[in-house]
Amino acid sequence: MAKGYQVKQIVKECASGLNDKRPKLIKLLKDDKVTRIVVEHHDRLTRFGFNYLNEWMKYKGCQIEVVNEAINDKEDLMKDFISLVTSFTARLDGLRRSKRKTEQLIKGLNDDKK
Repeated sequence: MAKGYQVKQIVKECASGLNDKRPKLIKLLKDDKVTRIVVEHHDRLTRFGFNYLNEWMKYKGCQIEVVNEAINDKEDLMKDFISLVTSFTARLDGLRRSKRKTEQLIKGLNDDKK
């Protein structure tokens, strides 16, 4: 128990804060019995749109509490920028790998025809 809270559930999900297909998070957000969500950093919940999510949860009667807030806006902005670059780099690398595999498959099919 921290701050007098009774922890009912700990949810861990290995996914990027940019990923909007996170089944455990979606299940948690839909649960009307949840009255408080505590996260270490807001980007562990979502990279972008945190304020929208926070306002929606307030409307539903649920509070989102961030334990470690960014010290200043510049630090927060730099973290978001690094997250974007990392995400896009990973996606580009995945596209390149996919393109190479496709090219190898086509070459293999052409070799089989000969």
